[in-house]
Formats: sequence, structure tokens, C-alpha cells
Amino acid sequence: MSPFRSHPDPSQWDDYVDFESTSWPKKDKRHYWIIPSICFNCESACGILAYVDKEQLRVRKIEGNPLHPGSRGRTCAKGVVTPNQLDDPDRILYPLRRDGERGSGAWKQVSWDDALNDIAGRIRSAIVEDRRNEIMYHVGRPGEDGYANRVVQAWGLDGHNSHTNVCSSSARLGHFLWCGNDRPSPDYANAETILLLSSHLETGHYFNPHAQRIIEGQSNGATLIVIDPRLSNTSAKANVWMPAYPGTEGALLLAMANVILNEELYDRAFMRAWVDWRGYLRADRPDLAVTFDNFILSLKDLYAQFTPEFAAEESGVDAAQIVSAARAIGRARGTFSTHNWRSASAGNLWGWQITRCLYLLVVLTGSVGTKGGVGLHLSNKFVPRHPTTPPAPDYWNELLFPREYPLAFFEMSFLLPHLLKENRGKVDVYFTRVYNPLWTNPDGFSWMEMLTDTKKIGLHVALTPTWSETAWFADYILPMGLGTERHDTMSQETHAAQWLGFRQPVLRVAREKRGETINATYESNPGEVWEESEFWVALTWRIDPDGALGIRRHFESPYRPGQPVTMDEYYGWMFENSVPGLPEAAAHEALTPLAYMRKYGVFKVKDNVYKPYEAPLPADVLAGADIDRHDDIVLKDGKPIGVLVDGVALAGFTTPSRRLEFRSQTLVDWGWPEHAVPRYVPGHVHWRDIKREEGEFDLLPNFRLPTLVHTRSPVKWLYEISHENPLWIATEDARRHGIAPGDLVKVRTRIGYFVTRAWVTEGIRPGVLGMSHHLGRWRLNEEMGSRTASALVTIDRQGGGYKVTQVHGARPFASHDPDSSRIWWSDVGVHQNLTFPVQPDPVSGMHCWHQRVTLEKAAHDDRYGDIFVDTDKSHEVYKEWLAMTRPAPGPDGLRRPLWFDRPLRPVPEAYRL
Repeated sequence: MSPFRSHPDPSQWDDYVDFESTSWPKKDKRHYWIIPSICFNCESACGILAYVDKEQLRVRKIEGNPLHPGSRGRTCAKGVVTPNQLDDPDRILYPLRRDGERGSGAWKQVSWDDALNDIAGRIRSAIVEDRRNEIMYHVGRPGEDGYANRVVQAWGLDGHNSHTNVCSSSARLGHFLWCGNDRPSPDYANAETILLLSSHLETGHYFNPHAQRIIEGQSNGATLIVIDPRLSNTSAKANVWMPAYPGTEGALLLAMANVILNEELYDRAFMRAWVDWRGYLRADRPDLAVTFDNFILSLKDLYAQFTPEFAAEESGVDAAQIVSAARAIGRARGTFSTHNWRSASAGNLWGWQITRCLYLLVVLTGSVGTKGGVGLHLSNKFVPRHPTTPPAPDYWNELLFPREYPLAFFEMSFLLPHLLKENRGKVDVYFTRVYNPLWTNPDGFSWMEMLTDTKKIGLHVALTPTWSETAWFADYILPMGLGTERHDTMSQETHAAQWLGFRQPVLRVAREKRGETINATYESNPGEVWEESEFWVALTWRIDPDGALGIRRHFESPYRPGQPVTMDEYYGWMFENSVPGLPEAAAHEALTPLAYMRKYGVFKVKDNVYKPYEAPLPADVLAGADIDRHDDIVLKDGKPIGVLVDGVALAGFTTPSRRLEFRSQTLVDWGWPEHAVPRYVPGHVHWRDIKREEGEFDLLPNFRLPTLVHTRSPVKWLYEISHENPLWIATEDARRHGIAPGDLVKVRTRIGYFVTRAWVTEGIRPGVLGMSHHLGRWRLNEEMGSRTASALVTIDRQGGGYKVTQVHGARPFASHDPDSSRIWWSDVGVHQNLTFPVQPDPVSGMHCWHQRVTLEKAAHDDRYGDIFVDTDKSHEVYKEWLAMTRPAPGPDGLRRPLWFDRPLRPVPEAYRL
């Protein structure tokens, strides 16, 4: 029997025959090429199969690729709707240039040549005039691994900006301080106990690959524990739901650690070998002899106050439930799997300490990198080498990493309008790519003010496949391809393996299969939609046409010296030279490595990746090394490079001590000694500080719906499913405020308010309000924007702020797609993020999403979707949070610890102030 029971076998992919569904009962045969690619509608990088009609040359259907190790033939709603995006009547098909005031909505179609020459000339001038710090590339979810970063680096820029600090930086810092990896890689399918902070099964970081493995683990008997104040779909699936007050998760987790320690459920052998307990005892407990037993005693003493009863009082979760969960975790020694990305860590001040407390449970149970435990992303993600490696930038861009945030993970992107308002610099050429900061980020109208000020942003180039609130304020809108219209390589740490996925423009591949010669991908895409890989090559050649700047050489063919590299050459070189095992697998089928990847779309590099820290140190690394047998450490030039376990020199972790660091000397050295060990610190919206009698609440605004993600999802099938984001309010809170289901309510933040509808439910903890993000799209022109998924609005200046008023929501319209005339929904949600001030954690730099708000019933003149924002107040709040920081320099006059990750790492000299 074929293993592909639910998918056509790969032997059929070059001519798959199916019946035309619209001809029923007549059996009209249709012939398809099935061409693999990688989905681009969230960050999971799931494998997809595009069914390309051979006659129509059109993508008719998307399915999961059964050969993909991460997604295993499954896809979610966001992947299936790719044909909606391709045929969207509102997508942008040609390059556009502003033809009036920025933000006026006046556009003119231009050629790619004109756009490239204009943009390249401006960039070249900045480089030649040594104004490289005025060029910035700002990306959301990149959807690829390293290509665009390499472009920026080749140009000599420290100019990469990201969205990380509105997404995951506190979770990253919390993990990184422990183990030198900034992301977890849970092995859910083999776990005995799974603990999730928030709704990961339905909406989490790697939704499809993780959700299916959580369900698989549960099917195999795993206990699923969910800590979430909201009864999410995930909480509903849990064996144990713990609706803790937001920000108190640390107390809950430390109480679990207390139980595990006192009931001797911890993995003694693992901790003795792999935790830097010696460093902790010497620094914080000089009164004790440096022995492992004393370390355990000190841990029990340190966390003695975190009894289940204390945690119950602090978190609102029953003490018996806490004990039961702790024992389930302790019993799962080596097979405890967990994940924390958004929710608690992204929502709260000091949220990164919640992550550190969570990882303490992973360490106590010896579940680091084990089968059924929590892997290390550096071992479970594979990024191949590119044909050349450009030199590191030789300067430091303080608009990206201001000295107030030396430990931030990563760039302080959402503060850019405030940094420019303080005249800390300017941006002459600003690229936004798959990024919509005006809508996604907090305090969006400060972004609008920045983007309309040509003295702060000289030229704004929006690289986007669709209209967005941010692109409206661009000088150029350059249409870039969707997931089946571009080349990329991508890998993610979905489970205990390494794989490499290959995204490819399926219509180009189909036409080449038909014998056509395609010179540029926009020749095969709709209109003149291009792809970024080719766009960056063309732009770079115009920046450095004769190679005199030393830039062009990084985009020359490795096979045809002095000629621009093609995509076949670029990715062909990569697959031939930097993917272990791929050339051999391809040769086995008499294929080139590139042809193999075009045929299958993915390659498994390594499977069953467990305990990478136990890898023996190679002989060449050990040469000249010293062995400190007292501390069981391997040293070179006085610095640890490995760990001695049972007399064998092993690689260990990528921390300064090469062990798991319970105590972070880095935090001490950089001015945060009170945070040196995992601790519980109530957040900025602690429930005890909320004045509920005055209508105050903690607003939880950072949960997803499983069908939507950021700006890529406004298409008909998804919005037919999910098109509203009412305010979750507990029944007892609604009763106290006289609010009935569906009532209009006004939610006031520190800088404004929004008006929405109430959804009264028993599924949220009293005192907490909830509202999903990824809804509330808006547009300023009737026909420019996603009419399926956005409201037409007006923005009016009112006093010191801006008032948004909805003209109308979604409604039917005529287009080439007959479904556009069948739109039956009008509600598209309310945009809450505009009303949130920036609240950067002073250590991680994470925007703390939870908001202290006041709830009231809407007044007679309030309308659904009304929004008001005062950007002067938002800048005042920015200054308050900025005052909480402890700026660089740190030790040796550094801007940032040298061992910390950061994109496009500059030369070491640039780290010094």
C-alpha cells in the first residue's frame, strides 16, 4: 500500500488527473502539476502542494505536503486559503509610486526599471557619503532564513530592524539566559506531561506542527496542563486548566518547583552534571561549602516561601491543583515538555522572569534536549550557508539598539517614532517588508506621524503583496510574491529534527516544465508581481553597477563570474554545497540537488536530535585546552569551552559557563543583580493594584484566533469564519457594570479609548478583559484596501489627538471574483492596538501588552469602532518607561554583552561606547 493514503504519490505529481468538481455529474478530467512549496501565511513554514491546472495555468487547490517532516501533510485554514490571496481582487499587481502628498492616496503605476533606479540611486548616495546608518530594512515575519539579512550586510549596514519586541523578546531572553538558545523546541509527541502558558494548541508559535504533536502526545497518554486566564480552545482541551491572574504565573511555577524539590522529584544526576550550581553557591551563598547537596538545600531555602498555599492566594488557582500539576511534572522526569512565547512573557513587565521560572521546571526534571522534553532551537533548526559571507558592519546603529536597552532581544523597533521624535537620528531610505507597524504595533498613530514626516523618513518603500495601513503612507509600493510566487529557504524548530524547506514560484516552475524560458519571476506571476530574492539582486547591481563599492560581488553568479546570479544558481549552489546529505539523496534519484528540492520541496537533514550538549568535543578543539577537574570544566585561553562529565569532555551549552545558568552573572554585571536568579516579580497590571470598584480592569489583548495572523490573512474564506473580536467580560463583571451581551462598551487606556461590543462569558477570570488581536483592519479609500476584511474610516484631528470613525464595514462589491458580491458580513472588528502606549520592559525590551484600562458603557453618541488617541500622551508614557532602564555601558565599556545574540552582528569594536 502506498504510504500516501490521503495524498497523491510523488510519482503522480507531474501529471495528476482529477475530475472537475463544477462539471458534476459529468466526469471532466483535469490534468495538474503538483508542485511543492512552503506556506507563507504564518511563521510555521509548513509544506504545501500547489495543484496547478495545466490548461489554465492557475493554482486551483492547496494541500499539505506529506513529505514535510514538520507539518507532515497537514495544513491549517491559513494555508488552504492561498488561492484566495492569489485571486484577491484587491491585491496590488504593479509597482506604484506616490503621486501627491504622502498619505494622500494618489498613486501612479511605474516600471520596475524606474523604481529600481530611483531607490538604488538614493541608497548609493547614502553609502558613498557614509550615511549608511540612514538606511533601514524593517521586517515582520521574514518567511526566509538569512537572504535579506545577507543583502543588508552586503551593503555594509547595521540596518536590520524586526518586529521581535512586539512578539517574543521576553520569552527569548528568559530562555537565552538559561541555556544560550533563545527559543524552546518542545518534543510534545513523546512527552508524558505538557505545560502550556496560554493558548498554544489553537494559536501558538508554530501552530500546525505543534498542535498536531500536542494532540498526538495526549493521545499517547500525556497530561496537558494549561495556565491561561481565558478558557481558550487549548484550555478546553486540557486535563488541567489553571486560570491564574495575569502576571502571577511566576508564583505558580515556583510553587511547583517547591513541591518538586521537597518531594525529591528532581533529576539529581542531570542537575549535578549540567547546572552551574558552583557559580551560584560561590556568588550568593558563600556561607555554604560548594557541594551539590548544599545547592539543593539553598534552592529549597530560596523558594521556601512559594508554598502551594501562597501561590494559590497570589494566583487564584487552587492549592491542591498546583500540587497535582507539580507532581505530574515531577513524575515526567526527562519527558516534561513546555513552551512559552507570547501571553505571560509578552504581556507583563518582567515577563522574561516568568520564562526563567518555567525553564526551572524543565531543568529540575532533566528535560533539556531529551526525548519528550524541551529541545534547543540551535540544534533543531537548520540554516544553510549562502554563496558568500559579507563582512560584518563596522558601526552601531543606535536607532536599533539604543544604549538604554543593552540586553534587549532584539531591536527596539516599536520605539522608532519616539526615538526620531527625540532627534536621535533620521532615516533616508526605509523599507517595510511583510510588516504593518501602523496597525500591528502599539501606538500606531505615532507611526503615522513619523511616516508622514519626510524629514524623519526620506523615502519609504513598502514591499508588500497587499494593501496595508502602513503601505498607505509609502512613497513606493512594490508588489512582492505570496507563498507560491517566490523563492526562499526556510527551517523551523518544530520538533526534534532538522529539515530545510524550499519555497518556489509554482507558476514559473509550471511554465518552465511546459518548455517556456522565464528570465524573471514577475514574467510568470500575475501582473508584475516580483519576488524579493530577484529584486534584491537587481537592486544591488544598480547600487554598485561596476563593482567599485565591493557590494556587487556578493550577487554575482558562482558559475559565471561577473554576471548577476540567477535563482537557479543561488539556490543550486546552496543545495550542492551546504546541505549535508542532500547531494547524495539527489544523486540516488539521478537528480541535481536543485532538481530534488524542486521535486519534493523539503529535505530532512537530521532526525531524532536529542541531548546535543552531550556531543564530545572534537580533538582539534581540545588541542591546547586545559582541564579543571575541580570544577569539571574544559578551558581554552582561560575561558570555558566545554564540560567534563564522567571524565569525558563534552560540548555543553552556549552560555559563558557552558552549563545551564541558574544564576546569571550577566544580569549582575549589567546592573540587575536583584534578578540574578529566577524570581517572582508581580507585573505592571497586578490584580491587587487594579481598582475594580472604579471600573479598572487588566486587558489581555494578545491572543490570536487560529484562522488569522497579522496582515496576510484578510481574505474571503478566513473572514467568513472569523470577522469580529468582541470584548470578553466575565459574567459577574458584566452584571456589576450593567452590561448585557452585545452592548456597546467604551474601553479607556492611558492615551485614548475604543468602542466595541461586549461578549459576556464564564470563560475568563473576573477582573480580566480579553480581546483578540489581528482584527479591526481599516482603510482610507473605498477601493484601496482589503474590502473583504476592512472598514472604511475617516481620521480627524480632534484637539491633541486623532479620532477614527467607521463609515461602513465590509459589504458586497463587484469584481472578477463572483464571491465578492456575496459578502454577507459587515463587522470586521475593532482596532485596539492604536490606543496602547508603548510599554517596553526595561531589560528585555519587550512591549508589555497587558493594559490597565477603565470599562464603561458606551454613551449615546458613541458608535461601534470609534477610536481616539492622543500621541502627546503616548510620548509621555514612553518617557516614563524609559526612565526605568539602566543604560549601557556595561563591563569594559560595552554596549551589549558580547555573548548575546543579535541580528547582523557588528564587528567587536562597534560594541564599545
